Formats: sequence, C-alpha cells, structure tokens
Amino acid sequence: MATATRTITVAHSPDSDDAFMFYALAEGKVDTGALEYRHELQDIETLNQRALKGELEVTAVSIHAFAYLADRYALLPHGASMGDRYGPRLVGRRKYGREAIKGTRIAVPGPLTSAYLALRLFEPDFEAVFVPFDKIEDAVLDAHVDFGLLIHEGQLTYRERDLHLLVDLGEWWHDQTGLPLPLGGNVVRKDLGAELIGTVSRHLKASIAYGLTHRRQALDHAMRYARGLERGQADTFVGMYVNEWTLDYGDAGRAAVRLFLQRGVEAGIIPHPVTVDFAD
Repeated sequence: MATATRTITVAHSPDSDDAFMFYALAEGKVDTGALEYRHELQDIETLNQRALKGELEVTAVSIHAFAYLADRYALLPHGASMGDRYGPRLVGRRKYGREAIKGTRIAVPGPLTSAYLALRLFEPDFEAVFVPFDKIEDAVLDAHVDFGLLIHEGQLTYRERDLHLLVDLGEWWHDQTGLPLPLGGNVVRKDLGAELIGTVSRHLKASIAYGLTHRRQALDHAMRYARGLERGQADTFVGMYVNEWTLDYGDAGRAAVRLFLQRGVEAGIIPHPVTVDFAD
C-alpha cells in the first residue's frame, strides 16, 4: 500500500541566509519520506505575527517573539541566526557618539524583532518608529527619523549610502555577556507531537548541513534572494548567519537565548518570565 503523504508548512524569510538554510529541503536534496514540505516566504515580523496566531507549523521567528510563543511552540535545536560579535547596526546620517541616541526617533524593523529588544536593552530612552526593514535606510536619509536600526543585508551595505555606524549591537552584547546575540530561530508547534517533531527536526538539520557542505550550489540558490548583494557580499552575509551555531545552539547558544529573554523581562520589556523549551 502507498504511504499517505503529509504536508508540513515551513515558513521563513525571503533572505539569502534563510534561502541557503532551506536550499536542500526546497530542492529535494533531503529524503523526507512521507513528508512533503511547502515553503512560505514572508518578512520576519509578518512571520512573528502569524506565529502569535498559531498559523504556522514550522517557522522562522525572532528570538524576542519567542517570549510570546513559548506556550505553543518549541525552539528547534538548529536553525539559529546568532550574531557572534556582530548583529543589528544602528546608523545615522553623520558620525555620532553612542550617547547621542537618548530621546531620539529611531526606525526599527518591528516590535517583536530581536533587534528591537537588543536596542531597548542598550538604550531604553528612545521613540521607536516601526518601518519595514528594507525602508529604514530611506527613512534615515530622508530625515523622517534620527537613526535607523539595520538588519539583514543592510548590515553590510549601509556605507554605500553614506550612513555611519553608531553601535553594533552584537558587539555590545558580547562585551556585556561574552555570548553571541541570539537573533532568530526556527520553531515547531508542539501539537505536532514528539514523533513528528523529531522527524521534521532531522530533515531541517539535514538541509542546513547539506548547504554547508555544498556551499557553492546552496549559494547559487541563495543569490535569488540576495536583494542586490554581489556574490561576495552574499557569501559573507550567509557566513555570518548560517554556520556551526546554526547546526546546533550548543550550551553557549542556549544560555544566550535564556539570558537575552531574561534581560528583557528584568528590564520590563517582556511582561512575563519565559520558559525556553528546545525540541529534541
């Protein structure tokens, strides 16, 4: 008898790093048996909001957003985007000292992004202006805001638009804690059950491992989502956020997630304690 096929929706951002991570799964390089994966691509803040409604079985989310998802989702032990002494970058139209941002208007990519939480931990006193991540540079250059917090490819290209760095939040976090800054992760809905979760987890980890060991082909695929980056820049960007941390958080990565969310609770940004569960 033929085995019935079950379809699992996997949602992630249309970015070169996520495309690299899911390349093998999307292109049939991983034997998934009776499971079929349907990919949905949307920006991370949209995915955060959809996960709040429980719409998605497996999805990339911001680690900050996980604080509001922990009752329904578990973090998969792989798929992390960790800023290891680098991360979201705060930029302005001129060179400023770090103290210049107090009380200013800052364009940020969404209220549930990890970039926003990290900035609040760095400097609580500012007015957040929520702007789509790919419009933040324009908002700064047009003087609609004083500063902008850049994620994704903007972390590498802001100098090309004559913007100036005030602070790299991943570097700041490492100076504070000695840990990488946890930015994004893959989560799975707990109601899938332990057996199915374990199978999905193995498939997604296999996809990441395949990309890392077939880098050229995976980067070819990722270039479709590189938003104007040259290949060398895209390779650098992918290397920043798809690496050994992505295969497994490890003890340090798990500690970083818990500390990041704990600091958010202690600062009053996250209104409740968070229990962080990692799927097996």
